[in-house]
Amino acid sequence: MTQDWPAADIDRIARLHVLAELTPGAVVVETVLPDTFDRVWTVASDLEAELPRYLPDVRSFTVTRDHGERLHAHARGYLGIRARFDVILRPGWCLMRSRFLLGAMAAEPMAGGTRFAFLGGFRFPGLRLFAPMIRLLGRAALRHVLARYAARVGARP
Repeated sequence: MTQDWPAADIDRIARLHVLAELTPGAVVVETVLPDTFDRVWTVASDLEAELPRYLPDVRSFTVTRDHGERLHAHARGYLGIRARFDVILRPGWCLMRSRFLLGAMAAEPMAGGTRFAFLGGFRFPGLRLFAPMIRLLGRAALRHVLARYAARVGARP
């Protein structure tokens, strides 16, 4: 009997950590928010409206095709940078992959709130040489994003 990935015995945030370990230059940051899973995930899953509000280098994120949990999207940055993303969006799980970027979010309900995590990373050849520096800088940048995200969750009616 085959089992669909992701396996039921590893939670979504643990999957982000595994993905980060397998991707040179990727980093995960996580927190516990005092809000319900539904409230936290409402902000996370509203990619077009919310992503540009908490990712400081994203001006717009537009879903161009929707095939259930599989989406295609275009992102545009403030410096004119553009990227096409393949997205998997499920309750508590979002994976966004472009040619050179990897992003993901995961949430797990818990007593008194929700564990929430971001993953950010680059995908290009030769990255292993710079991975330690990128992880250090990435961790600081993602902590800032996580703080902006938490503010968005709190501001949402």
